[in-house]
Amino acid sequence: MIKGAKSLITKRGVIKIRKTSKLLGIIAGVASIIIWFVLKPTEYEPMLNTFFSLALPAVLAIIASLTNYSFLMLIAFVWSLPISLYMVLTPSYFALFGITCVCYLISFILMVLDRKRSKQEQQLLSN
Repeated sequence: MIKGAKSLITKRGVIKIRKTSKLLGIIAGVASIIIWFVLKPTEYEPMLNTFFSLALPAVLAIIASLTNYSFLMLIAFVWSLPISLYMVLTPSYFALFGITCVCYLISFILMVLDRKRSKQEQQLLSN
């Protein structure tokens, strides 16, 4: 195979992984915020708890997706994991928080794969 063609294929793969990770992170973050607005309890304490454990990690996930900082996405995943696991066990549509949390994890993994692929491509181009 021609070296230029291999580089082009690699670039397309990197672009697809990068776009997919960004899109998945943004969609999951926005979905979490929308679900939180639907969930928003009328009492102050549960509203504050769910805001800090569901809505803020969603904002962090959106920021991580836009800036491509995988560490921030990992923080958003770990931060929202406990209450997301609790919500998965509820018999209502709030179990969707579990899906958004898994999307944070998948987005993080794709960001890490993108970074590794970019480093490998830079090493190939420098040789």
